[in-house]
Amino acid sequence: MNNPNNVTIDISLVHKLISEQFPQWSNLPITPVKNGGWDNRTFHLGEHMSLRLPSSAEYAPKVKIEQYWLPKLAPHLPLVIPTPLAMGNPTEYYPFHWSVYHWIEGETASVEQITNLNEVAVDLAHFLVALQKIDPTDGPASGQHNFYRGGSLKMYDAETQQATAQLGHRIDTPLIKEIWNLALASIWNNPPVWIHGDIAPTNLLVKNGKLIAVIDFGGLGIGDPACDFAIAWTFFKNESRHAFRTALATDDETWNRARGWALWKALITYAQLPGTNSAEKESSKKIIDEIVTDYKNE
Repeated sequence: MNNPNNVTIDISLVHKLISEQFPQWSNLPITPVKNGGWDNRTFHLGEHMSLRLPSSAEYAPKVKIEQYWLPKLAPHLPLVIPTPLAMGNPTEYYPFHWSVYHWIEGETASVEQITNLNEVAVDLAHFLVALQKIDPTDGPASGQHNFYRGGSLKMYDAETQQATAQLGHRIDTPLIKEIWNLALASIWNNPPVWIHGDIAPTNLLVKNGKLIAVIDFGGLGIGDPACDFAIAWTFFKNESRHAFRTALATDDETWNRARGWALWKALITYAQLPGTNSAEKESSKKIIDEIVTDYKNE
């Protein structure tokens, strides 16, 4: 297949893959998962399993990383993470490896689904601290496979500068530049630690109001953990942000870089990242305002 980005990932394709490679599961119903993701397409397989299929070549290398590392990380973590059950092979009609996972019951995190946001902030911080304490030997370094999460923010300096210039009077440009330059001025001088790479509400599951699981480890790697703390501005606010940082016990420079990660993504999305819809733009504007207000109040 010359252009794998044109692969149509639907129930028909999934059923064919399962029937050929895992016939023991061929009689189980297959249904798409609501909000099944962009990097991967996700499906229910029966009641207790899920399937994740990379949507294009750039996401495909993550499959083997997750398959190998998640079982090694899971015993050391205080929250549930995905459990790989099998890995599917590429075929002539679907050219990537793909995964079968144990299904985790829960709802995507939202303020409405959470009983105590401060408690969730602390639980997530404890999860990230535990992740960082796991031996990183032979872990995948930051790179193209995880869009340089865990690496230097300088990788995204040009994008940020361009978005800032494009947005012009719609943002407080001098203050935005100050926040961004503060982030760039800091570097991670410690040994690399494990990072999730995409800590966002869509990758957190809650049940009965509490945080129970962290999913979607496509950005998994080792490096600077600051990228995992951006949720402090994209989801938490004021008291819960303070609870999150206190539980992390992170230093000022790492916090500055974390804010830089949140700012970069919000700026490029607000400046109309390709594929961005109006709701995403509005959400990004709110995140920028949150970052600016928090910075002013420090």
